[in-house]
Amino acid sequence: MTSPRKHLVKDFNHFITCYVCKGYLIKPTTVTECLHTFCKSCIVQHFEDSNDCPKCGIQVHETNPLEMLRLDNTLEEIIFKLVPGLREKEQQKEIEFWRSRKSKENGEEDGPRSKRSRLDADNDDGGDGDYHRSDPQIAICLDCLRNNSLVEENIVRGLMKKFIRCSTRVTVGTIKKFLSLKLKLPSSYELDVLCNGEIMGKDHTMEFIYMTRWRLRGETDYPMVLEYRPRIDFG
Repeated sequence: MTSPRKHLVKDFNHFITCYVCKGYLIKPTTVTECLHTFCKSCIVQHFEDSNDCPKCGIQVHETNPLEMLRLDNTLEEIIFKLVPGLREKEQQKEIEFWRSRKSKENGEEDGPRSKRSRLDADNDDGGDGDYHRSDPQIAICLDCLRNNSLVEENIVRGLMKKFIRCSTRVTVGTIKKFLSLKLKLPSSYELDVLCNGEIMGKDHTMEFIYMTRWRLRGETDYPMVLEYRPRIDFG
């Protein structure tokens, strides 16, 4: 009776490595249009600049490719079992990342700039010193509607970096102000902010929109997509 053949981890590398970063798949995320799988961070970052699959080139979605992504928890467990120490290594990296983020938010960086920031915060009696950092946070993708004459004629350009994280208490009015500054819109321009094709009121909070309008509610690994539409205000 022949003994079963032993396989090395490298025999499976083709199935468990990311096409983008060439490393082992971390939080494997599959594109539902073509079923190609990448690291979550790799594919989300790729979709900042392109709507096409980085492996086969198929257009994933005309405007919101993030909607076509799904986490593959089963594959993640298989990879962690195949590669010794990978789970522990990734958990440690995540702990160190959030530790460094917390240190920065608490103003623990060295140097005159951070000291000045702490001094300004101590002397500011009238404002909200933590800028709502203690609030629940939400990840948002701000996507420009392409079927818009101002965009098509290249009068208004979309955001270079469209992913943000903010307090759930932030209102649509604040998002409009942020977009106007980033896009450098003249005062004669107005912005519509939409979720799932519906225009949102300026007093709607991100929490309200997430709970009542966002159709992928509950899938917390993906940002909520808000679309914006610049237009000239003739009023």
